Amino acid sequence: MYTYTTIPPYPSLVCVRSLVFCSLLSSQKVRHTCKTLLSSTTTMAQSSRESKEVNSGLCETPDEATRGYYMQQTMLRIKDPQVSLDFYTRILGMILLKRLDFEEGKFSLYFLGYEDPAARPKDPIERVRWTFQRPATIELTHNWGTESDPEFKGYHNGNKDPRGFGHIGIAVDDTYKACERFEKLGVEFVKKPDEGRMKGLAFIKDPDGYWIEIFDVNRMGELNK
Repeated sequence: MYTYTTIPPYPSLVCVRSLVFCSLLSSQKVRHTCKTLLSSTTTMAQSSRESKEVNSGLCETPDEATRGYYMQQTMLRIKDPQVSLDFYTRILGMILLKRLDFEEGKFSLYFLGYEDPAARPKDPIERVRWTFQRPATIELTHNWGTESDPEFKGYHNGNKDPRGFGHIGIAVDDTYKACERFEKLGVEFVKKPDEGRMKGLAFIKDPDGYWIEIFDVNRMGELNK
């Protein structure tokens, strides 16, 4: 009998297969099992991909206590802040929101994002508060000395075994134009827009090897057709 551990990519095809196969069976119990499978598959196909019916464990009504929560930062460890700051500001166009240095721990934090430079408060304390109110920022963490340590081999980027962290994503006006510029600037590519099966999006690497997805909204909408 046909069985699946995940939602099949073509539910209608599976439905036809199930009907044909079930018609060949004489066992009433097995036929009942096939009908159950058919009904379940049809329900999944008709339900929204974001609904609770097809996403086990999903809570569709967030707790009221989380109403003020928002995604604020993603932290990446870096080897050399001079190289990384050049990449994220000159290549990707972010601005440095705030730098924090910790003498006792011997590390520095660099918060970057897409904001109006003129909006940054001049008062140091207000600048910190303002920085932590910005959504979707990057926090680059530099442990002092790694940039000049010959024994330091760099950080795991999450895309080597054992895999974990994958990438961050940057939305651009036009993926192809952005990638033409990146190529001229010597940026390393993991995937160019016309490579692979998913056309119109790209992956580049930052100086520490972290992957960055490059996409534009219009082309991303086409991927779900």
